[in-house]
Amino acid sequence: MKLYVGNLPYSITDDSLRALFAPHGEVASASVVMDRASGRSKGFGFVEMPDSGAAATAMQALDRSTMDGRTIRVNEAVRKDR
Repeated sequence: MKLYVGNLPYSITDDSLRALFAPHGEVASASVVMDRASGRSKGFGFVEMPDSGAAATAMQALDRSTMDGRTIRVNEAVRKDR
């Protein structure tokens, strides 16, 4: 299951995002979306977890939790076709 993680601190890295989700189950990938011009985080990212049960547990545990003073949002990623 692919999860959208929003309102992340700008200092977050792929590794720290992975570490945030790892206690809840296997993390296949974790990536923070970066601004090409500035090289800085855009404040959101995606985490993919192969076990949908673990992903649901992580979503429930981490949604609206606080990270570096910011309340993060965790939802199932939804693809929007352009």
